[in-house]
Amino acid sequence: MTLRRQFDLPPEDRKFLEEYGRPWETIVDGSQWVLIHEFSTGEGYNHPAVTIAIRMETGYPLTELNMVYVFPALSRKDGRPIGATEARQALDGKTFQRWSRHRTAANPWKPGRDGLGTHVILVEDWLEREFERCPAK
Repeated sequence: MTLRRQFDLPPEDRKFLEEYGRPWETIVDGSQWVLIHEFSTGEGYNHPAVTIAIRMETGYPLTELNMVYVFPALSRKDGRPIGATEARQALDGKTFQRWSRHRTAANPWKPGRDGLGTHVILVEDWLEREFERCPAK
């Protein structure tokens, strides 16, 4: 796989991705996107690994990142629905599942501290917390 670098990331984001150890790309498809391939989903999902897409919002890193887009779409092996994942996003010739997740007042975006790395860690947490919120049957 040839990994595309269609735009530059801030040095700290590039360093995070290189240390994270999964193949990644930057693409422009309407917006700027970071794709992380072979992203582990953990137990309980229909796919053990997916590609995640994160839209790099205009004004980033002062503007917060939110949500994550997943390909292929995830579902729970136990058949329980995953809330706020019904929307789809055409991206890079594929249909990604949008996970509508956002920071809260208790965990706001802090420019200078937060970035792509903290957002990816938050995505990992969202995937894990899905089963805390609604335990498997």
